[in-house]
Amino acid sequence: MNKALFILFLFSASLSAQINESDTLKVKANLSLTGFWQGGNVETVIFRARSDFSFIPFRNYVFKTSNSYVYQEFGKEKADEDILSLNFLYLNPDRKIYPLVLGFFSTNFRRRIDLRYLVGAGITFKVLDKKKHWLKFSLSSEYERTQFSEANFNRVNYNGDPTINTLRGTIWIYGKYELIKGKLVLSHESYYQPSLQQSDNYRWRSDIGLEMPLWKFLNFKINYLNTYESLVIENQKQEDRILSFGFTLKSY
Repeated sequence: MNKALFILFLFSASLSAQINESDTLKVKANLSLTGFWQGGNVETVIFRARSDFSFIPFRNYVFKTSNSYVYQEFGKEKADEDILSLNFLYLNPDRKIYPLVLGFFSTNFRRRIDLRYLVGAGITFKVLDKKKHWLKFSLSSEYERTQFSEANFNRVNYNGDPTINTLRGTIWIYGKYELIKGKLVLSHESYYQPSLQQSDNYRWRSDIGLEMPLWKFLNFKINYLNTYESLVIENQKQEDRILSFGFTLKSY
């Protein structure tokens, strides 16, 4: 590769692998950083950052926020720059069934989304609630407003207006399990989010992680992310898949 320089750097510094709002700790946080750089005939830069934070602002309430940033550049030309913020307020998360309020906002350079926000509420059901194994389902409904930078879509009936407003319903499934006596940790977080007004406007996201403890505070992690949006700008693909490798550094 004509003196090409290839550097792969995968680093993750976290205070917890996945935050469970039902935990009794008053404050929990994590920060992960991953990156990729390649120089030479093909110049590539990828940078990803994610932070998770939860705390108890009042008795019986838990606030949880997850924020991520992605930047990608190929041949010194920006290919992607995304911001995603997911925010939840839970009431009595120690119970088997409890309500939640949510607010999301995001931008997506590649999908030409200038701003997307959702606000809504719902309810969570605990199916399994143990220290090392837990599984939950949530149902919620949201109002969404998405502002695109273009107005030509893969579904022609949306053409002409870059702003899409709709009501959505969301089904969430998320959990975490320790396998083979703690030698493997499986975690997953998925949702299906159809519009309640437009049958051809829906999306899903599935995030699956497998961790292998290296020592008490350090895990090796394999992560698979699959996302799909039925409504996209014309000539864009609807589905994205990312397989990544890294580490988790834990404080407890």
